[in-house]
Amino acid sequence: MKTKYILSIFSVLVFAACSLDYDPVDTFSDVTEGASEDSVQVVFKDKAAVLSHRQTLLNLYKNGQEHWYLDMLLLAESHSDNAYAGAPNAETTPFEVNSIEGSNTNLKRDWNGHMGNVAQANRLINFIDDVKDPALSEAERNQYKAEAKILRGMIYFDMVRIWGNVPLVTTTAGDITSETITEVYPAYFPPQTDELTIYQQIETDLLDGLQYAPENDQGDKTQLSKSVARALLAKVYAEKPLRDYDKVIKYADELAADGFDLVDNFGDLFDVVLTDPNLPPSQENKAIEAKARNTKETIYEAQFFPGNTNWVTWMYGRPLNDWTFYFTWLKWITPSRDLIKAFNSEQGDKRYEQTVVFYECDWNVYYPATNYPFMYKCRSAYNSIIKLRYADILLLKAEALISKGNYAGAAEIINQTRRRAGLYNLAASASASKEAITEAYLKERRLELAMEGQRWFDLVRLDKVEEVMNAVFDKDEGRPARVYPYTNLSYILPIPQDVMDQNPNLVQNPGY
Repeated sequence: MKTKYILSIFSVLVFAACSLDYDPVDTFSDVTEGASEDSVQVVFKDKAAVLSHRQTLLNLYKNGQEHWYLDMLLLAESHSDNAYAGAPNAETTPFEVNSIEGSNTNLKRDWNGHMGNVAQANRLINFIDDVKDPALSEAERNQYKAEAKILRGMIYFDMVRIWGNVPLVTTTAGDITSETITEVYPAYFPPQTDELTIYQQIETDLLDGLQYAPENDQGDKTQLSKSVARALLAKVYAEKPLRDYDKVIKYADELAADGFDLVDNFGDLFDVVLTDPNLPPSQENKAIEAKARNTKETIYEAQFFPGNTNWVTWMYGRPLNDWTFYFTWLKWITPSRDLIKAFNSEQGDKRYEQTVVFYECDWNVYYPATNYPFMYKCRSAYNSIIKLRYADILLLKAEALISKGNYAGAAEIINQTRRRAGLYNLAASASASKEAITEAYLKERRLELAMEGQRWFDLVRLDKVEEVMNAVFDKDEGRPARVYPYTNLSYILPIPQDVMDQNPNLVQNPGY
């Protein structure tokens, strides 16, 4: 009889992904698994099991919000000039003062969450072709595999931008036994893969996914569609390892052909309906629904409804659906004075009131308690979390045009988002030189996408980290003192120490 030494470590990581709505039917159970006539264990015994797992993949960004949204905002906003940590403690303060270490427990949560999601995607990719159920058509196999590859590409895109060289896991390891230990053991403890190879795998996954994924559904932006693949490809080709601005333009234009455009009212993307005539006056602030879902601007979003709500909203301020809920302690991602100054540099920017809101509170860590600003783009339990939206990709097209010397074309794109925000077109001087248009472009992305997890990665992508971040501490009196200066070693974060301890094949990133 074979002796089993270890059960799948990756299964443990899946359970560590912190999903309160985790569906155990999706993994190892009699419902999803079975044995063939020759007693070989199968992962998905029929089409129903495949569909169950596919739904789990579609819900990954709805259920496990900590690592891909909450902590991503801490990194992208509080580690940049857009926000302070908000709730100072050993896990959050290092992001705002540049003293992040591998012992940070948020990083461990994020690593395990991302790797757990990769394992879930790999499970479908690697085993769907083994399903013998004739009810599962070839077209369905191709579609579901394409969706899983798009998801895997999205996960690895976040990981490679955070940590650089990470383990590239595309297979699903089997049990370690006395007969398989030599073959299987390395799969549990994979070494890092270089950044370029990670990007190439992301590119391959997205291009493969683009062939068979469903078309964009204007009525359901929770799907892993061809448009999601196109948006991610535009973002991937803007990054240095695979930079190809012609392809950024190509996929931005294809998204426009898919029907994507800016919504007329910026606030529709983030607002909620607060009035229900059937509610008594005591509940007049009760949010009953997001103002809009599935707009022509959103490409991929996680949606929340009564009974399955967006729990992280109270981490940022007042949840409008429950005005006093947990509003007794400091909140994360406090908008910085420098960001507020940028919004107020031109009068009438409608995005300001949709991004920052002021309340009276019980603390005065960064501002007076009587007039304290809070992040406002996730304001109720029914808000959708927008992972990808067209304005981001449209502005990346402007970046591509700048690289080609087409400053007027870039300015026209920037003017589209400015006009929607209630601002005038850029002055002619803004497109007179590469330096001027780049400055206007970075400011526009900052204000358009503030509190959406983009700012840090913009600074890294355009080599602006040292210039911007080493200066902000002197001009923003609300920011705590910087611990370490920002250098090119600051562009990626440390591998979590617990992960390093468990996997002897990992090497810590330089500078940590």
